Amino acid sequence: MAGRKTPSGAPKKPTSRRKKRPAALPGLTAVEVVGAAPPAEVDALCDAIREAGGGVVGAYRDPVGGHWQVAASLPIDRVEPTPFQRDISEAHAARLADVISRMGRFIDPIVAVRNPEGGFWTPNGNHRLTAMRSLGARSILAVVVPDMAVAYQILAMNTEKGHNLREKSLEVVRMARSLAVLTPRGEQEYALEFEEASYLTLGLAYEKRGRLSGGAYHPVLKRVETFLAVPLPEAIDVRSARADRLLALDDLVIAAVAGLKERGFSSPYLKAFVVARLNPLRFRRGATMSADAALDAMMAAAEKFDPGKVKPGDLAAAPPGPADE
Repeated sequence: MAGRKTPSGAPKKPTSRRKKRPAALPGLTAVEVVGAAPPAEVDALCDAIREAGGGVVGAYRDPVGGHWQVAASLPIDRVEPTPFQRDISEAHAARLADVISRMGRFIDPIVAVRNPEGGFWTPNGNHRLTAMRSLGARSILAVVVPDMAVAYQILAMNTEKGHNLREKSLEVVRMARSLAVLTPRGEQEYALEFEEASYLTLGLAYEKRGRLSGGAYHPVLKRVETFLAVPLPEAIDVRSARADRLLALDDLVIAAVAGLKERGFSSPYLKAFVVARLNPLRFRRGATMSADAALDAMMAAAEKFDPGKVKPGDLAAAPPGPADE
C-alpha cells in the first residue's frame, strides 16, 4: 500500500510512535533491602507475630519504596480474608490445592496485616489460604505489612484470579462499608483504594440484583460518576439511592430487550445495544454531565424506546458491547 505523498510528490515516511516508558523508580539496592536495623514499630510487629504463635523469618524493606515488611510463618487458624473481599472461587482454590499437593511445596507467600482483634487479615491470598486449609496445613508463609492501610490499597494488585466487574464492584462496596466504620473520611479521599467511583454504585446495585448485566451500564457510569466530597456513610446512602434508580432503568431496559426478542431479534448483546441507544453522551465526545442527570436522561429515553423502530441493520452496525450476563 503506497504511503501518503508530500506536496513535492515524494512518499511520506510513516512516523513511529514511541511507547512511553514507566517512570523510573530509584528503589533500593539488594544490600539496602536487608542492610538496616528495623524501627520500633517493626520490632513490635515481630513480637506480636511470636505472641500469636507465629515465627519471624526476618524483617526487610521493599525494594521500591523502602517500606518495612516482615517475612513470617503464621498459624493458619489465626489468618482470615479481609471482611470486604470477594467471594472465593471453590474451583480455583481446588486447582491451587492440587498443584501445591503435587509439588509438595508452598512457595508463594500471602500478604497479611494485623487486624483489630489481634489476628491477621490477608487482602491478597485468600485462594492460597483456602487451598492450604483444605490440605490440612497448620501454618502459612506470609509477608506481614505493618501498615493496615495496605489492606485497602491492594485490590488493584490482586492478580491471583482476575476480577470480573461484578466481583470488583462488590469488593469495593464491602471495602467502603468497612472504612465507613473504621475511618469515615470523605469518599474522595479513598480514590486510590476504590479506583473508580462507578464501582461503588454498581456494587450496591449488584447486592440488590445479583444477575444485573452491569457491563452494559459500566461505560456510561464510568464517564459520569465522580467521587463524592461527603463522608463515607453519607456517600453510601447517596449511592444506594442511585443504585435503586439504576435498577429501575434496568427494568425498562429488560422490557425493551423483551420487545426486541418478540420481533425476532436474537443476540447476546441486545441489552448493551439498548443501553447504548439510551446513552445521552453517545455522540458527544468530551461532553460531561452528572451521574443523576445521565440516569434521568436514560430513564426518559427508555420510556420512549420503541422496539418496532429498530431495524436489523441497526443491530448489525452497532459495535458489540459486553454480552448480557
